[in-house]
Amino acid sequence: MAVSLSRRNGLMAFIYWIWDSLDRTIFTAIKFSFPARFVSPFGFLGMLTFIVFIILGVSGALLMFYYEPILDRAWDSVEFINNDVPFGFHIRNIHYHGSNAMVMLAILHMYYQYFSGRYKIRNEILWVTGIILGTVTILEAFTGYDIIFSERAELAISIAASLTNSIPVAGPLIRDMAFGNGFHDFVLRFYTQHVFILPIVMLGLMAVHFPRFLVFDVPMVMAISGAILITGGVFPVDLGFKFQPTVPPGITVPEWYLTGLYAFLRTQYDKFVTGVLWPGLFILALLVIPFVDRYKKFSWKDKPLITAFGIVGIAQILVTTYWGFYIPPDSTLPLVERLVIDPIYLYTVMILLVPLGIGFSYMMIYLAKEAERKAKLAKEKGPQKVAKIEFSEKWVNWVIIALIAFMVFLNIAAYNAAITGMKNMGLFLAGLILIVFAGMFHVYRYSMAQTQVAPPPPSIKRNISSKAISGTATKELPTKDPDDGSEKNIQEKEVFIKELEKKDVHVPEPQAPEIQPKNAEVTSEKDPNIGVSDLKKP
Repeated sequence: MAVSLSRRNGLMAFIYWIWDSLDRTIFTAIKFSFPARFVSPFGFLGMLTFIVFIILGVSGALLMFYYEPILDRAWDSVEFINNDVPFGFHIRNIHYHGSNAMVMLAILHMYYQYFSGRYKIRNEILWVTGIILGTVTILEAFTGYDIIFSERAELAISIAASLTNSIPVAGPLIRDMAFGNGFHDFVLRFYTQHVFILPIVMLGLMAVHFPRFLVFDVPMVMAISGAILITGGVFPVDLGFKFQPTVPPGITVPEWYLTGLYAFLRTQYDKFVTGVLWPGLFILALLVIPFVDRYKKFSWKDKPLITAFGIVGIAQILVTTYWGFYIPPDSTLPLVERLVIDPIYLYTVMILLVPLGIGFSYMMIYLAKEAERKAKLAKEKGPQKVAKIEFSEKWVNWVIIALIAFMVFLNIAAYNAAITGMKNMGLFLAGLILIVFAGMFHVYRYSMAQTQVAPPPPSIKRNISSKAISGTATKELPTKDPDDGSEKNIQEKEVFIKELEKKDVHVPEPQAPEIQPKNAEVTSEKDPNIGVSDLKKP
């Protein structure tokens, strides 16, 4: 860490003391980078996923104070948190939408690393641990909404238990270990897995998965956090219906990251094949990608087969996700007819997506390379002028002042929403405050970066004055601006230069002033300002 010669006092001295003290810890083995300008968030989606994981840990710990992992009290305790606990509605919605955001960011992070070829250059361990970590992340989110023990949770529990039991040889043993011998055992075991076992496994995988160089972008972290709060305010999660063993459950679907698997299960085909084998093969294919990719380049445009495999996988996930959500709205149809999907129809579509995905991949590669070729030709013709938005220091100050005033207004509005019981609006405004703060922080770091930019050197203009002209030349320079590009002014300059050439008038070239070195020699010429106080100066 750098040593500063300036003396710090107060809070800054304490902060720097803590930072310097961390030099002896393992914390400094990780190199944090704080961008001074906007950088694409796709490069540090893993760090954003970890930030959401921390948000889930804090909000989940607060929910644990009131949740009761008992069969007949689980749903009632969640209802009590949502309706009666101060800020319980906000905490629960932050936790729910944060879990969805974590899964989404993890999937985006995986596919960005996949298409950019980051699993190469000795990053195979990072890729393998990342795939396992993503799978555990989905399991963590799955156990979370199961411990509410609503009707949807009961459906998920029944499906998961039957899939586990369908595994040959070890299936029944795994089912008894994970689910217990009844609903009473299940609630407590899933609660233990959700709040302790799976988070410990995730932290252990993170310790191996995290690279040494991490990017921590404050505006993007604030923006992601604000987006979670805004989503919770606009789309508050419903409690659903409490599971009653004597009441038949209605039609429901699992969370969006499990509906693709649910679509396969709705074909009524073998449970082990549809619910265990297909997902297992997909995960295994992702794990071996670094070891079968023999392309020498990293870009997706230079490895068509790997790109095609990724595009086909995304297309199949999107189709099965929609199919898992879709249920015919006609309530007059029998329940089985509304839920069951024709396996021939589903697998035919899945097979057709393979050539379509490969064709689409090669088409995109061709278009991308064609665009690169045209861009290279345009670059050879000359530099292209790029439009930029640059603010002066005055405008930057005004923008920051306006954003601060807007944040003050939002804080007043959020406080008013909280005291009047408008929970949704309060959560929405809190998220908006974080996003406005992210914008203000970005404007501030932009202004700080602009101050570090060196100003352009002044242009030296050749001034020709009538005083420098000797002889009988009495005609003066044009009185217009010498930089004026008008045709009349250019003609006047040309005529004037021709007259000077005819009369052989010498125009001196501009010369740089000679710089005299200053030294400590004592001369007879004493500066009157040296050694004289301000009161004695004339």
